[in-house]
Amino acid sequence: MLPAVSDIARHVPQAQIDWVVEESFAEIPSWHPAVHEVITVAHRRWRKSWWSRQSRKERAVLRDTLRSRHYDVVLDMQALMKSVWVVRQTRGIRHGLDRKSAREPLASLFYDVKHTVKFWQPAIIRQRELAAATFGYQYEGPPDFGLQAFTDGQTIEPYAVIMPSASRADKLWPSEDWQAVFNRLHEHGLGLKLLAGNEAEAARGRALIAGRQDAEVLPRMSLTDIAHVLARARIMVGLDSGLTHLSAGLGRPTIGIYKASTPVRTPLQGPAYTASLGERGNAPSAQTVLSAIEQALDYSRSAPPTTQPADDSGPQS
Repeated sequence: MLPAVSDIARHVPQAQIDWVVEESFAEIPSWHPAVHEVITVAHRRWRKSWWSRQSRKERAVLRDTLRSRHYDVVLDMQALMKSVWVVRQTRGIRHGLDRKSAREPLASLFYDVKHTVKFWQPAIIRQRELAAATFGYQYEGPPDFGLQAFTDGQTIEPYAVIMPSASRADKLWPSEDWQAVFNRLHEHGLGLKLLAGNEAEAARGRALIAGRQDAEVLPRMSLTDIAHVLARARIMVGLDSGLTHLSAGLGRPTIGIYKASTPVRTPLQGPAYTASLGERGNAPSAQTVLSAIEQALDYSRSAPPTTQPADDSGPQS
C-alpha cells in the first residue's frame, strides 16, 4: 500500500490521508510522510473475546472516531468482509473493487463506486491501479515506498539479515540449505543477523547458527527498529514474509524463498535487486539461492551509496 499512498500524495495536492490498520502494524503507515493519521483496529485481538466489555468499548471508540468525520473518499484497498465492516462505519463516498476484481466478491456490494483491476497481477500494481482509478490519474514509474527517512544517507554495514522462520511449518526451508547460504555469506565477509518473532523462532535461529562466531539471533524488536537494521544490511535473505518485503521496499538487495505460496501475486519489489524464488509446493534449491546471492552482492557493490528507484523491469526473478 505504501507506493499507492506515494502516488496519491503526488497526484492529489493537499490530500489529507488517514489510514486504518491492524494495531500490530500501526508503525508502518506512520513512517510515510504523506499519512496524516493512523487509526487502529484490533480484529485479531477482538475476535478472541468479541463480546467482552473491553472489546465492545474499543469498537465503540473506533465507530465514534470514524463517524465524527466526513471523508471525500473512503477507499477499501482489501475488498474483504472484515475491511467492509470498517468501511460501513465511515461517512463519505466509498470506493472499492468490483466483484470480478475482489478477493471476496461479496464485499463489492457495499461500495458506492466500484473499480475493475485485473486480479492476477502483483499486489503492489493492483493497489496502485485501484488508487489511480479512484482519484482519476495515471500512475507511472517504479514504486516509491516513502521510506526515505530510513534510507537517505544510510551507511551500509557488512552483515546480512536472515529471516529463516515462519508461522507455518510448510514455509520452512531445510537446515542444510540454510547452512550453504550461511557459508557463502561468510565467504563474502558478512556477519549474520537472524530475525525472530517469538521464542520458538528464536530457538530455531539459535539452532541454525550453533557454533558460528559471526552470527546472532536478534532480540524481539519493534518494526521501526527492524527497519533500521534492514536499511543498513548489505543483503537480506528470507522466507516469504512481511519483513522480507520490507527489506525490498527499503532498497536492499533481497532474496525471497517461496515454498508454500506463489510469488505471482506477491513478488518482492523495490528499487534494488530482488529475487522471488520458488513456488507453492516447489522450494528453490540451495544452488538457485546461492546464484541469486552472487547477483545480489554484485549489485550491492556496483550500486551508488544512495540508490535511486530502478525501472520496474529491472533485476527481478
